[in-house]
Amino acid sequence: MTDAAVIEIAVHAVITSAKLAAPILIVSLAIGLGVSILQSVTQIQEVTLTFVPKLLGVGLVIVLAGHWMLRELVAFTTSLFTELPALLG
Repeated sequence: MTDAAVIEIAVHAVITSAKLAAPILIVSLAIGLGVSILQSVTQIQEVTLTFVPKLLGVGLVIVLAGHWMLRELVAFTTSLFTELPALLG
């Protein structure tokens, strides 16, 4: 196994993890921004107010995009195991 192969696997793993985390992070950021604007407008400064909407939003994203996320993760793992004999030999 060469250094280039290890770096290629690491880059592919980082890209896959970024693709999997992006929907959750984007929804969480959007909900946090919306609640923050609402708190600024109404002057309700409750720290725990963002928790429930973010929890519901992240849960909804996992329900809607979970199948795609799992498929991407399985495809990455399958490609890794498929390339394993060539990397070792």
